[in-house]
Amino acid sequence: MEIIKGIPASTGIAIGRIRYYAKSEYQSRQYLTSNIAHELKEFDKAVKAVYDQLSLLYEKTKTENPSLAAVNLRQRNLLQEKSFLFAMEDLIQSKKVSAVFAVATVREDVKKSFGRLSDEIAAVRVSDVTQLCCYLIDVLGGYSEKIDLGEDEQILIAGDLTLEELVSMNADKLLGIVTKDGSETCHAAIFSRTRAIPMVMGVTITREWEGQTAIVDGYTGMIYLSPDEEELKEYMLRKETDEKERESLLSLRDAKDLTADGKLVSVYANIGSLDDIESVIYYGASGIGMLRSEFQYLGRDDYPKEEELFQSYRRVAEAMGDRLVVIRTLDLGADKQAAYMNLTKEENPLMGNRGIRLCLDQRGMFKTQLRAIYRASIYGNLSVMYPMICSIEEMEMIREITAEVKAWLTVRHMPYRDIPEGVMIETPAAVMIARELAEASDFVSLGTNDLSQLTLAMDRQNPALREKYNVHHVSVMRMIRMVIDAAHEAGRKVCICGELAADADLTQELIQMGVDSLSVVPALVLPVRKAVRQAHAEAILREGL
Repeated sequence: MEIIKGIPASTGIAIGRIRYYAKSEYQSRQYLTSNIAHELKEFDKAVKAVYDQLSLLYEKTKTENPSLAAVNLRQRNLLQEKSFLFAMEDLIQSKKVSAVFAVATVREDVKKSFGRLSDEIAAVRVSDVTQLCCYLIDVLGGYSEKIDLGEDEQILIAGDLTLEELVSMNADKLLGIVTKDGSETCHAAIFSRTRAIPMVMGVTITREWEGQTAIVDGYTGMIYLSPDEEELKEYMLRKETDEKERESLLSLRDAKDLTADGKLVSVYANIGSLDDIESVIYYGASGIGMLRSEFQYLGRDDYPKEEELFQSYRRVAEAMGDRLVVIRTLDLGADKQAAYMNLTKEENPLMGNRGIRLCLDQRGMFKTQLRAIYRASIYGNLSVMYPMICSIEEMEMIREITAEVKAWLTVRHMPYRDIPEGVMIETPAAVMIARELAEASDFVSLGTNDLSQLTLAMDRQNPALREKYNVHHVSVMRMIRMVIDAAHEAGRKVCICGELAADADLTQELIQMGVDSLSVVPALVLPVRKAVRQAHAEAILREGL
């Protein structure tokens, strides 16, 4: 038996066999071919098919969206360049690999070799090549970047995991996660807590672990490889006890979100995909405090259509009935990228063109999403929330856009409701104008993940800062209190929807500051509800705040 100490990221106990995932190795398996002529023929057919697709897209967009049409035309012309095609044809012939593997290899080589160049022209070229490769791969039948866990339940180990990879896998087969990189607020950790999957990070992993039985303790961060019978028996008992404790919390599914002295503090759920709705209902959340809409834009080759978005929001609204559903508009940028958007490479994406800034730049995309949200509003209790707001001017621009969206729907006799609009306060700048932002919106939501890292000037996903990153820092707590006070002065309610909302040690303090609701991942709804019901809302002396 080998014992490894890591950092706990999601509580629980997992016992099972290990599945080792290495991106390049996993994605490169079994792509040799004995029929080179066939692969060259298939490649040629794919090039012609993509050329025709881009030609059609150009014709459709040249009038209504000239900038997008220019991209389509540029990419189509690139398909006629011999140097672009030669790299892939040469790989097929010299290495005897399949066409799809050759295209994927060229794509990754270009990204690694030129992806960090600061030259804008080079960046555009890299983006075009990457996108064309994605088109070709799709026509050739796909080149899976999805993690296939197989038929049996597994413990997944990896260097790191992107949001796209997490969303694509079959989480029902996932017993636990172990990663080398990551932080308590990275996508993998949030995903794990949402699905109640034990996770440990900060572990040096090796391929030799593949197939071994392991115990993952998400409470202590301990990992036991090939555990002996005694250890296995003890952890089987612990797992049984843990599951019983979780079962005891289920008695609170229908309980009211009232403090011990009778104040209502609603406990909502944060979700990142439609697959999480069942968990929200299962754990009895009072509503959805934040539906992250990025999942609809990631892992695909083009923007989602309005009808697709509408059907998704309608499904959520109908499933939740009278319970609140707050949809956060698209928050791409930073560590969440969609290749087809051709976003410019940024040196500091955390503070780059992301969230509402990107939406205001790409108004066609923004309006499409807003139309879908407003159309779905008649099917439930929807609200909309805007991320990364930093100025009143941004709110004014949003008001103009929503007015145009409503007018567009009215002219076409499409029913909608005037739903509440909220502002997310996630930056020190927003904190300083919290009163004005509250007056310009219907409710306020505190995104403490970004607020904490921007206030502390620390990347929350930087492993070197794990011991230094303090989400309980007095400056962060003061800012939370400032926002709550400012919003209440403006007559607006405040929800905390960052990771701090799930910190049971802070529940009473946040309630005594005056917070109106807390929104956490579904698996933590009941523990937080329990903490709310044990808390007292009476005012206390806030020393040092």
